[in-house]
Order: sequence, then structure tokens, then C-alpha cells
Amino acid sequence: MEIKKAEFITSMVGYGPFEGKGLPQVAVAGRSNVGKSSLINRLCNRKALARTSATPGKTRLINVFLLNEFFHLIDLPGYGFAKVDKQEKQRWGRMMQDYFEQADELRHVLCLVDIRHEPTEDDKNMNKFLRQMGIPFTVIATKADKISRGARMKQLAPICRALLVQPWEVICFSSEDGTGRDQLLELLEKVTSDEPDADPGHTM
Repeated sequence: MEIKKAEFITSMVGYGPFEGKGLPQVAVAGRSNVGKSSLINRLCNRKALARTSATPGKTRLINVFLLNEFFHLIDLPGYGFAKVDKQEKQRWGRMMQDYFEQADELRHVLCLVDIRHEPTEDDKNMNKFLRQMGIPFTVIATKADKISRGARMKQLAPICRALLVQPWEVICFSSEDGTGRDQLLELLEKVTSDEPDADPGHTM
């Protein structure tokens, strides 16, 4: 797959109807500042399709993008941002839970973690939630350019242990140099082309 057309559709405070709803969906989830917006921009070869910020917690809405007029990429709010109050965290949690429970078109979730750090409790909770819901997912280890190629397997070991996945199931990705982009495009082509009940890759 190559992304030939990408457009922003809408931002939502809560999941609901939007223009073109009904196409396959792939969701992007991860803690604040893990690089969700940067991944989307690199994936689509667009510098500002998704807004990026050095300040964690920028994405507080569900953002919807239409790729190749074929499927929707859903950018979910970043979780685990320490500087928001408990009420705001609960609101974000409800927003995401409502999305996962209501998005019948969801085919796959891209779970982003920073390759330089062990997964947080929030990362583990998201992993556990997706397994309980039976939602297929792939772990994406972002910021791979910050680690030498030879050191990546060592960095992946604690990530794999924490999230109960195998190293070959993880895609190392860099929005800076494009590492993992082709692999991610292949995954997107597979999961959006498969029937909903087919096995689109890694799940439980």
C-alpha cells in the first residue's frame, strides 16, 4: 500500500456519526508524547496532517483521517499525561472506552510505545483491555532512530515481556528517518482488506 490521498475529516469530543462513517477503521493509541501525530504525518508523507506538539496531552479529541478514500485512521487521545486532573483523565478514559465499544468498523489498533522506555502501567492496561475485548493489535515501538539498529533487540525485550508479544510481532518505527514505514503500510493493507472476522495479524 502507498498512501496517495490523506485528509482530515473531523475531531470529536465523543465517538459518534461522521462523514463517510462505515469504512474500515484502524486506531492509533498510546501515551501522551509517544509520537502518534508524527507517525501519522510520516505514514502519509504530510508534514502537518496531524498536529504535533512538544507538549504532552495535545490530542484531547478523537481525530479522524480518511486515507486513500478507503479506510479511516482514528487518532485517539494520548493517555497517561500526569499534568491533567483526575476528572480530565476519567473523561479521556470514557471517551476511549466508548470508542472501542461502539466502533463496529474497527479492524486493528496500533499500540505505540517509546522504544527507549519500558511500558508504563497505562500501556499495560491498554494492552490488557484490548486482549479482553478481543481487538487485534500491533505494538509499534516509536523513536527507533534514537537507538542504534544493533541495540534495538535489547530495548525490545522488556517491551515484549510487559505486553506479552514476540519481538518479530513488533514494528520498530521512526518518524524521523522512516524506519518501519513500509512494514506498517503492509500491515495496514492487510488489516483493511481482510474481512472483519479474519485474523489480521497479532491478537491474543
